[in-house]
Amino acid sequence: MGMLLIQGKFQILNAQPDGDSIHFTPDNPAEWDLLHGAHPVKRNGQGRTQLRLDAIDALETHYAGNGPMVHQPLKYAHAASAELLDWLGFTNVQRKPNETVTSATPAEVPGFIFTRGADIHGRCVSLVGKGTPPGTSGTEVNVDVPLLRTTANHHMITTGLAYPTYYRNLFPDLREELTAAAHQAQAAGKGLWPEDVTTSGAKVTGMSSLTEDVVILPKLFRRLVDYLRLGDTSLTGFPVFLASKADRYFILSTGHSTTGLDFVIEVTNGQTVRMTHPVEDLVFDEG
Repeated sequence: MGMLLIQGKFQILNAQPDGDSIHFTPDNPAEWDLLHGAHPVKRNGQGRTQLRLDAIDALETHYAGNGPMVHQPLKYAHAASAELLDWLGFTNVQRKPNETVTSATPAEVPGFIFTRGADIHGRCVSLVGKGTPPGTSGTEVNVDVPLLRTTANHHMITTGLAYPTYYRNLFPDLREELTAAAHQAQAAGKGLWPEDVTTSGAKVTGMSSLTEDVVILPKLFRRLVDYLRLGDTSLTGFPVFLASKADRYFILSTGHSTTGLDFVIEVTNGQTVRMTHPVEDLVFDEG
């Protein structure tokens, strides 16, 4: 899979890094202009941008949507964030209650990313690496499975602290490797997997169920938060709400392109929701 290699530095001071996003500044900010995707990378005058780690989704430490900040169970949300920062080389990380980093050692760490572009929010969708890059910054590199295994993305899946969550820009061989790593983490009972109820069924009696109790796929969590904020505590109307959002995705096991997460969601007793397909069976469109 050909991806642009960009060398630079990761920064976390005065930011809110979590288990699947972090700030990054290229050594040569002009290299952002080498990307020609549908969406430009949103960055400041120094070239600093927020990365979205490709193919993974960690529990939310701060999600706003259309309301105040909420989070998923912090045991695993914080564990994922700490694991990513530790892997990159940050230590002694101190935060405010709102998750903003106030100090860390060092202030920034060198590294590199592999990318093909940004998402609709301008976040650079990336595979994240540390140490010496396997090529010249600003050039295209073939990212194969052995190279994928050296990235933070792969590491977070192997620890069981992030869900695999795929989009169409990821090549099948890399997706299959991440799925195999996720299955190994599941079988070993690593990270969040022993408490995950995404496919077995999450009982949701209100917002506190989502923020304090149930461990579920973050994409499902975000949709549930947005739905509950409409004022209906019963989940009976949740499938209709999902249909209105029109998420587009491909189901690998059936070979069908589908619109609306209601197709893979089951609600029982007005309180229990579950996905009928594991997330690694779905490949989402951006948007």
